[in-house]
Amino acid sequence: MKTYSSNKGLILIVEDEPSQMELLSFNLNAEGYDVLKAEDGEKGLLLFKENNIDLVLLDWMLPNISGLEVCRQMRRSKDSSDCHLIMLTARGEEEDKVRGLDMGADDYIVKPYSIKELLARVRSGIRIRTKTKSHGLLTYGKIEMDINNRSVLIDKKSISIGPIEFKLLQILIQSPKQVFSRMQLLEKFGKTIWK
Repeated sequence: MKTYSSNKGLILIVEDEPSQMELLSFNLNAEGYDVLKAEDGEKGLLLFKENNIDLVLLDWMLPNISGLEVCRQMRRSKDSSDCHLIMLTARGEEEDKVRGLDMGADDYIVKPYSIKELLARVRSGIRIRTKTKSHGLLTYGKIEMDINNRSVLIDKKSISIGPIEFKLLQILIQSPKQVFSRMQLLEKFGKTIWK
């Protein structure tokens, strides 16, 4: 895996429109982020596998492989659970948003978008990843998880849960607004755990 100089984060942009790519890249670089660019899904998947990506900005309508399929494949990767993924698309219907989020996106932004709002969502996504990565701590409401020590507190009281429940809770806390299908959960575990 390659390393980059920025301590703000490494962002992968998967976008086939050159003007959109340059707008995003320029603004993200101005904010201090390192940026990798892919003009199609295949290159995006390759860069995702070769680098420790903090956040992905992913267009839905890409040549060859759709952004939705790219999202699905990225989420099937073993170390993708702490990578924040934002879909950027002209598809603004409610059912499209639901499909994108169900497929594994953490956020969904409809084009045309405000660059200020997009940058705020990027900062938020990076904050979530940094908190998890640097401290190994996840919190949601009264639930606190220490990933490194594999411990869970609810309302400051320690509870005992098994490894499967621990992983499931981690997945749910890392994407609290996402509804997962049974198949998506099985894919995240990487093996069959339920019959």
